[in-house]
Amino acid sequence: MTRDHTSRVQAQFARAADAYVASPGHAGGPDLEWLIERGRRRAPARALDVATGGGHTALAFAAFTDAVVAVDVSEPMLRAARQFTAARGATAIRFAAADVDALPFKDAAFGAVTCRVAAHHFAELLPALRQIARVLRPGGSFLLEDILGHDDPEASAFMTDVERRRDPSHVRAFRLIEWTAFLRAAGLTVMDEAVVPKVRDWDEWTARGRMSETARQELDRVVLAAPTRCRDAFAFAVEDGRIRSFTTRLLLLRADRD
Repeated sequence: MTRDHTSRVQAQFARAADAYVASPGHAGGPDLEWLIERGRRRAPARALDVATGGGHTALAFAAFTDAVVAVDVSEPMLRAARQFTAARGATAIRFAAADVDALPFKDAAFGAVTCRVAAHHFAELLPALRQIARVLRPGGSFLLEDILGHDDPEASAFMTDVERRRDPSHVRAFRLIEWTAFLRAAGLTVMDEAVVPKVRDWDEWTARGRMSETARQELDRVVLAAPTRCRDAFAFAVEDGRIRSFTTRLLLLRADRD
């Protein structure tokens, strides 16, 4: 990442670390179960969790993996994740501060790499994927979950604006065709895929972003003033002039190193 973008990511998650640990949407659900199921099938001896956030994926993989390394660019997130996983008795997880486009590991060091709901923060996707492919052993699996980009340009631009107003470190959500192309360019082949909808409670989602009251009110105004077709693309639920929720489509991929 560029230095400026890294600073934005660090600033955003430094103040929201505990909220991400406590987030129900990150703690579990069918999306995490999808990753766990495929991780169990692959049975890696060593796994790397990139941009670990609250540590939920690392904790899940520690249940069936001999050694898990969890990295994040945010030191406060790492502290929160370390406390969270330790409180649940996990002893096989090692935490390290690292940027995804400069992973401090040897080539072919891991049988699996996971990255859950984080890639939309990467300043550039291809350099990150090349690093992930580098540290994967041949035949190893990259297990990805991220926000799925919308095919409609206007709806996509609307949601990108919403995301960035709530979290300035958001870059963009990619479509499946884009993910497939970037992964192939990095030497990774998509073997399995799924799309899982996830309802986001508006109050919880915006609060987790640590928005000021003024910024939250302006974001509400932007959403309510948007074309109906843009709101409908993300199933925004509005009652009595208040935003209640919206629905994110989460893309799940297993891509193996060639």
